[in-house]
Amino acid sequence: MIKLSQPHIPETAIEKVGDILRSGQLVHGEECNLFEQELAEFLGVKHTLVVSNGTAAMHLALLALNVGPGDAVIVPDFTFTATANIVEAVGAKAIIVDVDKTSYNLDPHKLQACIESWQGPEELKAIMPVLEFGNPTHLNAYKEIAKQHGLFMIEDAACALGASEQGTMVGTAAEFGCFSFHPRKTLTTGEGGALVTNDSALHEKAMLLRSHGMQRTGNGVEFKCVGLNYRLTNFQGAIGRAILPQLNSWIAKRRALAHQYTELLAPLVAEGKLTLPAIVEGHSVQTYMTVLADNFERIEVIEALKDRQVESNLGAQSMSSLGLFHHPYNSQQHYSNGRRLYIHGLALPLHEGMSHEDISKVVNALNEVLGHA
Repeated sequence: MIKLSQPHIPETAIEKVGDILRSGQLVHGEECNLFEQELAEFLGVKHTLVVSNGTAAMHLALLALNVGPGDAVIVPDFTFTATANIVEAVGAKAIIVDVDKTSYNLDPHKLQACIESWQGPEELKAIMPVLEFGNPTHLNAYKEIAKQHGLFMIEDAACALGASEQGTMVGTAAEFGCFSFHPRKTLTTGEGGALVTNDSALHEKAMLLRSHGMQRTGNGVEFKCVGLNYRLTNFQGAIGRAILPQLNSWIAKRRALAHQYTELLAPLVAEGKLTLPAIVEGHSVQTYMTVLADNFERIEVIEALKDRQVESNLGAQSMSSLGLFHHPYNSQQHYSNGRRLYIHGLALPLHEGMSHEDISKVVNALNEVLGHA
């Protein structure tokens, strides 16, 4: 079976994890501190906090910016549910804006229109764009729009560690950038994530919130605020440190494989059977998601590919289709792009462990399936 994704943990990390487990220093420790420093250097950002998962990173960002009841945050229609869920979890309203067809990212024109026409009872306080599947398209446009309207910006960069747009590293353009280290991500620590910022005051606040509001002083531990427990473990920090130096080469491999997909799938595009994602400069290519033509049933395609030893799946969800975010603005909008991506999106196998022969096998299987459908 050619797997949809496959986490790669270097042997050096596995050996280090064994040492840490034997040491007894399991919670946040020196490996996490070093991982934070090295990740900050990699991104060119002042501050990094490693946390228990990507959703925790977004939660801390919202809390540090005092987003809560009475506020509204704009999110894209096509994303993983965590993006909108966490906005609602802090008591704010998730306001949904459609995405564009090829980057799968928040449509900047529709974003601008939403902001300019906003008449809701809540205060529009922030935008939370998602750099879907590692695509950096529109990152700088989002930054300018947020600045123009005096809004906070939180980058949901869960899939996009290592991506960049015109020299701007994803995660560094806003008040906060949020990353995930889930096994589907290129850099994985099992679970885990990171919150990054260039604002020292926001970093200090988020750091307190991450660990019960605790601060160690000369007089011992003091509790400065009500906080949470979103720490990463020391052995997860060691895994992240082992992978980080290899990340750019893994991303380069993913881009090469994605370009091979684009070339080999061109005949199916010409036949009108599917469309392809835009693979742009600076793309970290966490997932390669095609979009099937309307006459194909995705579940049938997934099962037929499975019969041919190829794993595939949907890409992400449409927030407007889930029936969870019933707000007046959302109910008045049309989300044609996000909903179509949700219904017809087909994610194909892609990870740095694949070969060019594997890509050819996947394409051959897809040709068979779509040809016989």
